[in-house]
Amino acid sequence: MEEKPTNETTAAPRRAAVRQPGSRGRSGTRRPAVASERPASEGRVPRLLKRYRDEVVPTMLTEFGYRVPLQAPRLQKVVLNVGMGEALTNSNALDAVARQFSAITGQRPVITKARKSIAGFKIRDGMSIGVMVTLRSHRMYDFVDRLLNAVLPRIRDFRGVPRGSFDGRGNYSMGIREQIIFPEIDYNQVDKIRGLQVTFVTSASTNEEAFRMLELMGMPFAREDDGR
Repeated sequence: MEEKPTNETTAAPRRAAVRQPGSRGRSGTRRPAVASERPASEGRVPRLLKRYRDEVVPTMLTEFGYRVPLQAPRLQKVVLNVGMGEALTNSNALDAVARQFSAITGQRPVITKARKSIAGFKIRDGMSIGVMVTLRSHRMYDFVDRLLNAVLPRIRDFRGVPRGSFDGRGNYSMGIREQIIFPEIDYNQVDKIRGLQVTFVTSASTNEEAFRMLELMGMPFAREDDGR
């Protein structure tokens, strides 16, 4: 006898729906994607930033009478810049300086271009005439920490940085005559000794506040009787 078909049907097991990161839910709102891995350096606090929070800010609150810690001045960015007139005749010089800036800062530099033509210097609008790097956040604090503790002490007959190189709005600029004082630079691969300028952009409203903040962070200013 033939078996009669039963009412029970065999159905394939249903698979659980898997939502992709950033997909929309039942309510129609888009859910943010969750990163599976975080960078290893995300939770690391630079040593100089920790010093700023633990030592510099409380001292500034006491000396200048700030009401809240957010009123204390802070570093906003550090700009490294070098002008290269030789780039007009030597195109390889820009590449060499760009590689050196990458080694010093760990960040890719920007090639600066002329904004207007100057016939006396044989410069035309749009010509590449320099290299610049702007550092912010943790990378900025790491660079300043190395500059104060490892780079400046390597200068021959170093007696401190000038005290009067402020612009009146709390920003400080200093010049470095030789790029070879940075430990990241290989002296055997340097084609020419070049200088560069380092500018510290702060949120201070006066030179006195910026000076005191940089001094507490470890900036080795020259003595007042040194005439600098």
